[in-house]
Amino acid sequence: MNGRGCPFSFVEGALDRADALRDDPAVLEALWPSAGVVVLDADGAALVEAACGLPAWTGAQFGDTPEGRTFLGMREGQAWFLVDGAPGFAAPLRMDLRRAAAHWPVWQASVFAQARALQHWHRQHRYCPACGGSLAFRRAGWLGHCAACGSDHYPRTDQAIIVAVTDGERLLLGRQAGWAPRRWSVVAGFVEPGETLEQTVVREVLEETGVRVHAHTARYLGSQPWPFPGSLMLGFIAHAEPDTPRASEELEAARWFSVDEVRVALQRDWDATDGEGILLPSPVSIARHVIRAWLESIGGEHRP
Repeated sequence: MNGRGCPFSFVEGALDRADALRDDPAVLEALWPSAGVVVLDADGAALVEAACGLPAWTGAQFGDTPEGRTFLGMREGQAWFLVDGAPGFAAPLRMDLRRAAAHWPVWQASVFAQARALQHWHRQHRYCPACGGSLAFRRAGWLGHCAACGSDHYPRTDQAIIVAVTDGERLLLGRQAGWAPRRWSVVAGFVEPGETLEQTVVREVLEETGVRVHAHTARYLGSQPWPFPGSLMLGFIAHAEPDTPRASEELEAARWFSVDEVRVALQRDWDATDGEGILLPSPVSIARHVIRAWLESIGGEHRP
């Protein structure tokens, strides 16, 4: 658990997005001096003073409004902004989002995740996809407007399913070639145009493992913003035929695992180096949550 009841990161402690303020530059300007500021470098790491959380930097420390400032929202009466790579701004440490999710207060990791996703959208959408003209960001960073053709563009989130597939007794897991040794996880994949989420579950599992899922059994469990770089993971559990899994272009291996194997793996640290058994995804990820949900569904035990 992350300490407040949710079993994965970037969900609890989200800011009040305060959408109406995005069109009120006078109010935002008044909020800026006392606002909290998240500063990210070009790689999306947070500039911090210590590894334990967001520094208490405020807009006043940056002087005039920096170019590229994005309004994130409000928390307990304080505004929060993203500043993308403030020129000349120095900090002793740079913090990766995954490390922050494991060590920072819940709400701070959620703010970091929101800022990281917006930064990625800004950096990847500098030109209009309709005509190639340059985009100017409006609404405090939440709208890209093309002066050439007049089209407007909004932040993009890519939906993806992540599913615990079971044959009633075992759990289907796969591993990618680039993962650390012994690391396994559940199947995931992006939703394609014209698909329902259930259809995506069936297609992705079949494509990646050769296992046939029964679409009507797919049950939604929850969702997680996953800003690596800009996805929304939609968690499911589903039943399938006891087909023999196969490798694919996405996975170098796929196989069924027993209740005992999964239970022991959940009790082991996700980054254990003892060389024994399999390793499952980090507790910050919804992937671990859907695995626990499967174990609970068949009456297995698990550690929170």
